[in-house]
Amino acid sequence: MFKNPILLLSLSLTGGIALWGIADTAGLAEFSSTVVGIMFNSRGWFIMLTACLLVYLCIWLAFSKYGSIRLGKDDDRPEFSTVSWLTMLFAAGMGVGLLYFGSAEPLFHYKSFLPNMSQPDAAQNALFATNFHWGFHAWAIYATVGLIIAYFSFRKGTPNLISAPIRHVFGDRGWPKWVGGFSDLMAITAIAIGVGGSIAIGVFQVQAGVESLFGLEKSGMTISLVIFGMLIIAYLGPLTVDLGKEMAVLSNTAMAIAGCLMFFVILAGPTHYIMGGIMGGAGEYFSRVLTQGFHTLTFYDEVAGNWFQSWTLTYMVWWLAWSPFVGVFIARISKGRTIKEFILGVVLVPSIFSIFWFGVFGSVGFYGVLETDVAILDVIDNHIDSTTFFVLDKLPFSDLTIGATVIAAFLFVVTSVVSAAFVLSMFSSGGDLNPSTKTKLVWGVILGALGLVMIFSNSIAAVKSIIALGALPFVYIVLLIAVCFIKELRKETFK
Repeated sequence: MFKNPILLLSLSLTGGIALWGIADTAGLAEFSSTVVGIMFNSRGWFIMLTACLLVYLCIWLAFSKYGSIRLGKDDDRPEFSTVSWLTMLFAAGMGVGLLYFGSAEPLFHYKSFLPNMSQPDAAQNALFATNFHWGFHAWAIYATVGLIIAYFSFRKGTPNLISAPIRHVFGDRGWPKWVGGFSDLMAITAIAIGVGGSIAIGVFQVQAGVESLFGLEKSGMTISLVIFGMLIIAYLGPLTVDLGKEMAVLSNTAMAIAGCLMFFVILAGPTHYIMGGIMGGAGEYFSRVLTQGFHTLTFYDEVAGNWFQSWTLTYMVWWLAWSPFVGVFIARISKGRTIKEFILGVVLVPSIFSIFWFGVFGSVGFYGVLETDVAILDVIDNHIDSTTFFVLDKLPFSDLTIGATVIAAFLFVVTSVVSAAFVLSMFSSGGDLNPSTKTKLVWGVILGALGLVMIFSNSIAAVKSIIALGALPFVYIVLLIAVCFIKELRKETFK
């Protein structure tokens, strides 16, 4: 286990970051914020261009002659049912973020846009911005990385590594060797830090739910650490058994709860208002999404620029941080599917679900602001973690729905950590599809330590900046492996 240089380097790097964060959380947060700010100012346009290119690449691949190519041998067929496949990839890719930001993000953008827009325009643009952040661009990033890894692994017989396309296309000597090794190391770092952030967001979300259920004020770090401890216990067990069985059960359960919660809010809330919001939000999104990615707000004032960096750029880098983990995990469960089926499933289906999700929870939030005197904007200012629970508390059966949300958030984090530890173990063991339990448990501990760092920061802004810091090098790596993929794809022959 410890003779693998990539494993040793990655454990040292991520472990060192974890120790730095535990010893000096504020220092790590300040460092990451400074470095990310410099990169966003100088390379923000490039990050957005990369995300847009990946969207257009996915569209082209899905509807080109290459869409019929199967990820594997021509006679291979999928291992998982379509429903289980979609729930697993969705739970790994977004999960707890939807619960956390469901009402909070649209309302935050609404408040930011309000000084320069009327209330209806601010609401409409806030919903569009949220859908843009969670829609095609996010899933195109995931799909591209996942597709490339699945193609090279199952069709070309390479290891399940980010470096595999580089070494397969350019050889394994000279610059491809060290660039490939660096790519694996950066992918591992991005995954570990990104999932550490997900752990923190999950803990914040669960804690807010517990506070809402029991009528507590801000309960402080003690409850955070108790929830964190329960989470560690919950995810270490599944790391010792078969990935497919455990992940399918956990993912299906979490997604079923989330789906039921969404339909409950539609029926129990102002249904006509919500459905109108969904329709309007979907129409606005599909009419603007392909051009919006090229907007960088260069000529706007500093307030708009700060908003763009804090949200749009941060999200694009956030998805890039998660793409090695989610991409490789999706690749692992997608053997036997065609390129077209893969892209439509990975990009289109989760994006449509996200539009419905934010349409439901965003519209309920806007209803509270525009049609009632509920002080929901005060929650955004003072305790953004509680926004979803504040909304649910205004609807019938609030104890039941808040409890269900807490359970779903907990399960989403468990599925993310389990799948991330699996992927990290694959990467650090040369692409082994069945890494040892010992390696998975080591990564489970490292992920827990990084999550603890994020919890100690007690700030979503700090969590975002630390995640972005880990992901910045991967912006360039994903473009390199995309070039490798296209070069190899052109060698395919068709009957």
